[in-house]
Amino acid sequence: MKTALVIFADGSEELEAVTVVNILRRAGVAVTLAGLAAGALRGSRGVVLLPDTTLDAALAHSYDMVVLPGGQPGTNSLKADARVLKLVQQMAQQGKYVAAICAAPSVLATAGLLDGKRATCFPACLDDFPGVNLQTAAVVEDGKLITSRGPGTAMDFALTLVERLTGQAKRTEVEAGLQR
Repeated sequence: MKTALVIFADGSEELEAVTVVNILRRAGVAVTLAGLAAGALRGSRGVVLLPDTTLDAALAHSYDMVVLPGGQPGTNSLKADARVLKLVQQMAQQGKYVAAICAAPSVLATAGLLDGKRATCFPACLDDFPGVNLQTAAVVEDGKLITSRGPGTAMDFALTLVERLTGQAKRTEVEAGLQR
């Protein structure tokens, strides 16, 4: 069974996190929603989520994919967390999938993963990283780095993640069940 880790901080965009968790679980992926801190966390729009575990506990396991939702101030918290930066660097070095949406591609850029790579993000979130080959598509893939623009592209992003982890047939099956 494929595995994915979604990391959530206070102020992360809950629509992006919940969409990814929901769609990946529909595809049979074992998803762990890990909080930067213990207990319930409040998203950028005030929705309270209770992660499955803490990031510290989640780091004791390995995953096929790590996903970072955007939103503020959650993205800034992810970007400032040495554990997150180290994890995305390790995952990339191991040839595993590293995905980020909205403002969170700036976390990947801060970790040095987007230099010379194609990526997309919420407008202006990568302006401080001139080495990124910024694209305007809803979802952009460069090898095993997957980025997306924001809450409005969360479904396309999540379905792309399903396809990469489980194949086109599973994506088609999940998408049909969503009545898109």
